[in-house]
Amino acid sequence: MDASVVTSEPADLRAYMAGNPAAVIEDVARQWKVSPRDVIEALPPGMARLGPGDGFVPAMTDIATWGEVTLIVHTEDAIFEFTGEVPAGEIGRGYFNLMQPKGLHGHLKHDNCGGVAFVERPFMGKSSAFVAFLNQGGGIMFKVFVGRDSNRELRADQLVRFRALAESFGKGRVG
Repeated sequence: MDASVVTSEPADLRAYMAGNPAAVIEDVARQWKVSPRDVIEALPPGMARLGPGDGFVPAMTDIATWGEVTLIVHTEDAIFEFTGEVPAGEIGRGYFNLMQPKGLHGHLKHDNCGGVAFVERPFMGKSSAFVAFLNQGGGIMFKVFVGRDSNRELRADQLVRFRALAESFGKGRVG
């Protein structure tokens, strides 16, 4: 991207995302000097739905029943990917705790969640669907992607669950 075309105008970002809906959200945010939430909100109509941050626990509880998914943490220095089942969690000592001895486990600062975004868009020539947990500053805490079947297509059963969860968050459409 030519840095000379980057502005801070929301309409310009919306126009950019309309032409580049598969762009890496974190990269666009860095280049445009906006938050990843701003980039998600600039996606074309119908590609994103935004729910409140207090939906963190219900969303994670539902995702724990989906089966194998891919959880991604994308920082400036690395992209970590975990493919497997997200374990059920519980709140304790100020965290949402994913308690299991192996695989994905850890402690998530659930009360720092400022929004839950449900995104369906093309990516790398294929359909993709993910839940982005956004922090209070508009950054992405982590993303959970709908899994793929043996043909590398989105798992139909999980896509139904993803869309039902997004719908349960109400009319928070963006774009």
